[in-house]
Amino acid sequence: MQAILGVLFHSLGGVAAGSFYMPYNKVKGWAWETYWMVGGVMSWLIVPPIAAYLTVPGFVDIIASSSSSILSFTFLMGLLWGVGGLSYGLGVRYLGMSLGNSVVLGFCAAFGAVVPSIYYNFNPEDGKTSFTDMISTTGGQVVLLGVLVCLVGIALSGKAGMMKENELSDEQKKESVSEFNLIKGLAVAILSGILSSFFSFGIEAGKPLADAAVEAGYDHLFANNVTFIVILWGGLATNLVWTTILSIKNKSYVDFTNKSTPIRKNVLFSALAGTIWFLQFFFYGMGESKLGNGASSWILHMSTIILTANLWGIYRKEWKGVAAKTKWTITSGIVVIVLSVVLVGIGNSL
Repeated sequence: MQAILGVLFHSLGGVAAGSFYMPYNKVKGWAWETYWMVGGVMSWLIVPPIAAYLTVPGFVDIIASSSSSILSFTFLMGLLWGVGGLSYGLGVRYLGMSLGNSVVLGFCAAFGAVVPSIYYNFNPEDGKTSFTDMISTTGGQVVLLGVLVCLVGIALSGKAGMMKENELSDEQKKESVSEFNLIKGLAVAILSGILSSFFSFGIEAGKPLADAAVEAGYDHLFANNVTFIVILWGGLATNLVWTTILSIKNKSYVDFTNKSTPIRKNVLFSALAGTIWFLQFFFYGMGESKLGNGASSWILHMSTIILTANLWGIYRKEWKGVAAKTKWTITSGIVVIVLSVVLVGIGNSL
């Protein structure tokens, strides 16, 4: 039952993460850095403490009483993850929902799922699953098989993107992705995928914060909401600095007072995107409380995001005009990713 709940919570988080960018498509007349800044302030600064207050009311005392080393390292992981989150937005901007998410999250899934277990292989810690533990047990082997299957699905999705690139003219590609740029998009997406995995490391670094919440009598289901606040401070710092630089450089700060654009609607849609974005980690924390922050949690989260984003990509007709073979390739990739989610769930239950 715990495994089923874990899969359900991670699936909800994945749907939120795979869908959050959609409201940004409703923003009119604003530069990318403008709406990304508004959404980021909402998702990294405003919503996290609200969620923590509703679930762990004493979160301020827990953070204040924690050691500076724990807070600083957790913040650092968030800072690095913030670079990944920042470049994620650019990856989707240049590649579209389907291909952008497949490339970014493929690297993110591999690094975030496997690297922590390798770390604990060399630095043993009670209650932490090492890579040796995983390969020596049936359940761990099934989880690793799920990781491998997920990467195959991601490769198929990426292959479909390459086929699309070769089949469509620049005009056709930009009908669904207005700023489509394969080379620039791939470079940014790979960087984003690697650095985005640092959120998983941040959860590990901030585990004492979640443990302190449980020791204080709060529900284990929501304990990670305390950790998320510190991680997201790091993400906020990275993104706020960069978007401010772009805003000054491009003079796009005038967007906030440009009455020729629907300012209120733009703020609303940007804030909605930021809120939906945070929900991915709200539900991730709940899923992690059932499955643990290992390969199972991370790969389930990433796989569901990829699946959701690809479905949105199909809805937005990002594959319109491609050959039947290309459509079958992207469909096969989605099916394989779903299979990987099932395998990870089974492996964790074992």
